[in-house]
Amino acid sequence: MKLLRIPRSQVRLGLTLPWNVRDDAGTLLLSKGYLIVDQKQLDELLERGAFVDEVEARAAAAEAAAAKLLISGGDPAKSVGKESSLFDLWDRTTETLKALLAHPASEPDFPGRVQAFAQHLVELFDSNPDIAIYRAVRQDNAQNFYYGYTHAVLTAVTCILISRHLGWTQASTMSLVKAALTMNMTIFELQGQMAAQDHPPRDKQRAALQAHPVQARELLERNGVTDVAWLDAVSQHHEHSDGTGYPTGCTEIGDMAAVLRVADVLMAKIAPRTLHQAITPKDAISQLYRDDKGGPLSAAVVKVLGVHPPGDFVKLASGELGIVLQRTANPRAPIVACITDGSGHPVAHTAHRDTAQAEFAILASASDKTMLKRLAPERLYGFATVSLAPAP
Repeated sequence: MKLLRIPRSQVRLGLTLPWNVRDDAGTLLLSKGYLIVDQKQLDELLERGAFVDEVEARAAAAEAAAAKLLISGGDPAKSVGKESSLFDLWDRTTETLKALLAHPASEPDFPGRVQAFAQHLVELFDSNPDIAIYRAVRQDNAQNFYYGYTHAVLTAVTCILISRHLGWTQASTMSLVKAALTMNMTIFELQGQMAAQDHPPRDKQRAALQAHPVQARELLERNGVTDVAWLDAVSQHHEHSDGTGYPTGCTEIGDMAAVLRVADVLMAKIAPRTLHQAITPKDAISQLYRDDKGGPLSAAVVKVLGVHPPGDFVKLASGELGIVLQRTANPRAPIVACITDGSGHPVAHTAHRDTAQAEFAILASASDKTMLKRLAPERLYGFATVSLAPAP
């Protein structure tokens, strides 16, 4: 049985429980259907620590979603209530982006639709930035076909982080996010194929990669995009100031394109694909810092992500293994949720550790990730909900 901590927002006075409530050892405290009417009882329950079996939680969530869909008359867009799971909303972003960019010419206001989706991403990000980073770090290759779309979303998340740290205006940040979402729109299918293949790119594939920045810009212009900052970032996102980039080898690179390239490369390094395993976030950030010679962009990445960002799997001085949960002011000492004891054995209760304390200091990134395959983010963060309109 996998237990997930229940946040206060999911237990309310006057409403029956949709699942059994247990303590951290799995002992039943309250049965499904129980009606809590006493505030003191509710406070004591949550302070003591209330948990729900993951299977029961997901079944209840599915029932609630089905009920909303029935009420909405079968329209999924209308079935999104005032409160939705933050994890579910993030899960929908890939499909939404795919639908938006698959046939841009058929969109009545393509630039406006991309703007609306970019704003939706920013709102998701602002709901809990650490969860957004967690999703970027905890990538898998289970759906290689969608690699390009997922990569675009996660690159956009990284762009939000960096641009805000650099103090950019909201308008500049939005142009950067839209560039991240559309920079590869002519090679999304190719990216999926290459993520799944077990051999290096063929000559034809290399040629398509070489041409895609210019082709993506042209496609955007044909579909009504006039934002020069957005367009320049797309066409220059593989260029380098030393002239070694492509497709033109130019040396005058805009700040927006430079940030986009850094975010693009970082997300690619930590993404597992069939041909190669992902490197650890710490190693990817270290490589970036070394290649950039500690410049302002790499320094910004270290500052906003930390040495071990949310989602990184680490080993502590206590012997425990855990997932980085939350950043702190110290980029080397985040909060970690432990999923094993000091001997490496899985535990039902996820204890939080402040790694600024010597006994819980991070020793290294953990290498054996087999126990992470079925790890639900709700176990770490609880049932994060957010009040947002559905994605456009």
